[in-house]
Amino acid sequence: MLAGAGAVLALTRSFEARRIDGQVVFITGGSRGLGLALALEYARRGAAIAICGRDPRSLERAAQRIEESGAAAFTVQCDVRNAAEISDALVRAYERFGRLDLLVNNAGTIQVGPSDSMTREDYHDSLSTHFWALHDAVEAAVPLFERHGGGRIVNITSIGGKVSVPHLLPYCVGKFAAVGYSEGLRAALRRKNIIVTTVVPGLMRTGSPRNAWFKGQHRKEYAWFSLADALPGLSVSASSAAKTIASASLRGAPEIVVSPQAKMLVLLNGLAPSLLLRAFELADRFLPQAGGIGQAKALGVESASGITESPLMHLSKKAEREYNQQ
Repeated sequence: MLAGAGAVLALTRSFEARRIDGQVVFITGGSRGLGLALALEYARRGAAIAICGRDPRSLERAAQRIEESGAAAFTVQCDVRNAAEISDALVRAYERFGRLDLLVNNAGTIQVGPSDSMTREDYHDSLSTHFWALHDAVEAAVPLFERHGGGRIVNITSIGGKVSVPHLLPYCVGKFAAVGYSEGLRAALRRKNIIVTTVVPGLMRTGSPRNAWFKGQHRKEYAWFSLADALPGLSVSASSAAKTIASASLRGAPEIVVSPQAKMLVLLNGLAPSLLLRAFELADRFLPQAGGIGQAKALGVESASGITESPLMHLSKKAEREYNQQ
């Protein structure tokens, strides 16, 4: 029995320590937040890193962090919602390094607020970012993978793609589409030796609320959302999540749910979906109602309040600095 436990421990460590020297990883939205944490984790394992994003300054700072870790870095400014731009970005990265081994579809956006404050454009933007951008990146990457006999795709979805969380309706619609596409894609691409991993994270301390969009009573929305994102009992650190995701992708896991809280929600949704829906109905009553700026939107950084500037936000502020959100 002890020998078996030792073998399991050794196997686990081998997954955690697996290196991918000489391989190339392309990460959408890799200039900040979880994308940057993943870039640093894959770099630590020996990969060359290509990242894309919309802000050139963020890309420059991220590239510096990656290079300081000892890895080669290549950046491309692009909007993943534009199919031509994401295709061009992948081709340029391939030409720079001569190969592509792993694509991480990580780029995302969040709109927080009551459903009354959401518009058709919010749903369109979520689907464009969370589904169509992912689809277009895969379409562009597959021919590049095939030149070298295969590859890996990691699709970062969300617990919001498994259960529809109150005040995140457009986001959840986009993430549900991403989960469905990613799960079906694994079977479709396996014959081409392309392995797809669906990642379902819960709340992570990436500093992202600062750059999320808030509607309705935006200061109150930012307060509850950023507080949930900052507390250790409700969220996990970005570095821990990145290690878990990288290990899962390199062992070819079909799907991984990141964080105990997210795993509990998935389990509860499977065992008692009606109970979970009633819990969400109750939670919605305690969240901010419509009003404030209505269907207009404000960034988190524009929605600060006493709560969001309090010591309770210490870990979130630290993550903002560490993962290039400021």
